[in-house]
Amino acid sequence: MNERPDNPEIEGYLLQIKKVGNSLGLILPKELLARLKLKEGDRFHIVEQTERGIKLSPYDPKHAKAMEFARRSFREYADAYKALAK
Repeated sequence: MNERPDNPEIEGYLLQIKKVGNSLGLILPKELLARLKLKEGDRFHIVEQTERGIKLSPYDPKHAKAMEFARRSFREYADAYKALAK
């Protein structure tokens, strides 16, 4: 049951949880996948939003935090990294 809403002003789809093998899953309509440029195998992170449900995002908050730590380290110890690179 993947349906477009009756009101075109409302953006979104009504999805139903279905059994897929021994698991449960959501089937995303082709039009949505094409519009979002997604393909089989793409990964998402689930971000819970208090009282608003969930958000699926390719953004990984743990990875972003690690990258920020690395960038600070590169700025602070730039000379040491340059010396190690030689």
